[in-house]
Amino acid sequence: MLHYKTYIVSPDAPWVSFVHGAGGSSSIWYKQIREFRKAHNVLLIDLRGHGKSARGRWKKGDSFAHIADEVKTVLDELNIKRTHVIGMSLGTIVAQTMAERFPERVSSLILGGAIIRLDIRTKLLLWTGRVTKRFIPYMLLYKLFAWIIMPKKRHEESRSVFVNQAKKMCQKEFIKWFSLTKLINPYLSRLQIKTNSIPTLFLMGVEDYLFMPPVEEVVKRNAEFKLIKIKDSGHVCNIDQPDVFNKLSIDFITTIQSKRAITLTG
Repeated sequence: MLHYKTYIVSPDAPWVSFVHGAGGSSSIWYKQIREFRKAHNVLLIDLRGHGKSARGRWKKGDSFAHIADEVKTVLDELNIKRTHVIGMSLGTIVAQTMAERFPERVSSLILGGAIIRLDIRTKLLLWTGRVTKRFIPYMLLYKLFAWIIMPKKRHEESRSVFVNQAKKMCQKEFIKWFSLTKLINPYLSRLQIKTNSIPTLFLMGVEDYLFMPPVEEVVKRNAEFKLIKIKDSGHVCNIDQPDVFNKLSIDFITTIQSKRAITLTG
């Protein structure tokens, strides 16, 4: 089972589950825990091969569906019937996959630095990584990607956090996660169709130039999707602007909880 940590304020409080991106770990949420645990039960998860979760779990044909299933196993273990899911970067794909496979378990999605579609620039970046991944040290690749995705001076803390976390991964794990991005666009398109009934908030840094345009497009086509752009922030907006990220996320969750309470009592 995946490694996890919980903060429980009350049996009746809503659950919020945090899903990190590739190369990170549950420790990337260090600027969220204090605020969220005041009124929510918090679940932090290390995805396979990250943080304190076991390595070498991969089997031929493994996909985002298998990773989402591993997160659900944790929910089952803790008897969490429903949860709001907050994902960051590649973790947003895991979060959306959970919503597609287990919609009855997901109250809402909050997707930070969301990966919705890969454009020609990101495709080229990932293609370069796939071609060179077996003979260029993965940390060199990861540092290069971090600089391309988070290029500004004010993104320095985010870059540092992700590079330091990635150092704890082995190259084999990095390659496996990287391989998941192959043929990802058709999969992402299906996800957005199948999860469009679940309340979804996209939180995107204004400076997240690689991933913002596809999010803007998908939000226009879906009434249940909402986008808020965070100023002075790049791809990892929960670290770049934690106070804004926390307030927007908690306000959204509070609204969803209120609507659900009205529905149940009505």
